[in-house]
Amino acid sequence: MRILDRKEFMEICAKRRRRGNGSPEQESVVAGIIAEVRRRGDAAVKDYTRMYDGCELTSQDFLVSRRELDEAWAGLGENMRRALEVAAREISDYHRHQVPGDYSYVSSDGSHYQMVSRALESAGIYVPGGTAPYPSSVLMGVIPAVIAGVQDIAVFTPPGQKGRVAPEILAAARLAGANRVYRLGGAQAIAAMAFGTESIIAVDKIVGPGNSYVTAAKRLVFGHVDIDMLAGPSEILILADSTSNPAFLAADILAQAEHDVEATAVLVSLDRSMIGKVQAEIALQIEALARREIAATSLARNGWAVEAMDRGDAVRLANAYAPEHLELMLSEPEALLAQVHNAGAVFLGPYTPEAMGDYVSGTNHVLPTGGTARFSSGLSVHSFRKTMSVSKLSKQRFDLLSPHGEIIAQAEGLTAHFASMQIRRRCLT
Repeated sequence: MRILDRKEFMEICAKRRRRGNGSPEQESVVAGIIAEVRRRGDAAVKDYTRMYDGCELTSQDFLVSRRELDEAWAGLGENMRRALEVAAREISDYHRHQVPGDYSYVSSDGSHYQMVSRALESAGIYVPGGTAPYPSSVLMGVIPAVIAGVQDIAVFTPPGQKGRVAPEILAAARLAGANRVYRLGGAQAIAAMAFGTESIIAVDKIVGPGNSYVTAAKRLVFGHVDIDMLAGPSEILILADSTSNPAFLAADILAQAEHDVEATAVLVSLDRSMIGKVQAEIALQIEALARREIAATSLARNGWAVEAMDRGDAVRLANAYAPEHLELMLSEPEALLAQVHNAGAVFLGPYTPEAMGDYVSGTNHVLPTGGTARFSSGLSVHSFRKTMSVSKLSKQRFDLLSPHGEIIAQAEGLTAHFASMQIRRRCLT
């Protein structure tokens, strides 16, 4: 990890705000894929699956059968089944407290006002493939949608070369309550979710992380459907002091760095000597990692340490960076939480590593990256709900407010708006 002074670190924070997401070249390729899927439907999806996944599928092969899902669950080892069940239970327990309630009130003149919440009718959950299966991402996407009341939940995940999907992903989808699972990935899967094909029903919202092409596709289909966010490389920022355990800090930094060579890990310490201790621990621990080359490259590119002047300064640096994951691994972490404004998820104390949030502590791991925690939130039950305003005005309130509405309508040149209010005043007088 490279040690930065505060000025250098703040310059990095400023660059995050200016940095784009993806390249024009990628977006051009993805736009072509989306256009072809819209035009040719299943045929285009088959062509791109052959091209990018090396897999020959028919339209009938897209959908994973119920038998495959059952066999995947039955074929898991007992320990893995139990781990998924525990994770699903904890995720459900956390998210079921998020279901929003309706509210209403009656004004003094008898007018009724409401805000009512409704579930989306359908959602597509994208689960990345790549070098490893991610059953945790299935649980994190499907369970909040189920709790929200979404009736039609489809999981999409890339197939292997022989059309195989990792049994852990299929088992997690079965456990979480997905209605359907498709062995389709990449930009073509996003396009199929957004616009539908002969064999794939379009959804109302697409959620879940993916590679840069998936992210570009989500950006381009937004507006036709809703999306959760535009996810980038994963990141962590840890606040530490002299009471922190350097071995814990190093382990958490490496857990982030092993994700991807573009992953980011930042240590902000009130104690300069702690930075050296953590660096020494990283050098020891990294040798035991299966993905040590990825972790080493990640830290060389995007691993930084900064000394903070005091606790308030440490939180200011964290807010400026707006990390996906923020660990408060210092004394009395709860006392700082009120000052934290920009983070996707916050982890307090030595026994709450971010890795627990990835799997089993219950909070959601689909979170804003790239500094977007300044204005956006992680995936939740709210992501799968929408609200509608409802009003019923009394005659007294209409008489009170309509003259003012007429004035504004005239100022905007909307004479029909003016007339729709005035005609009622004339008729009801």
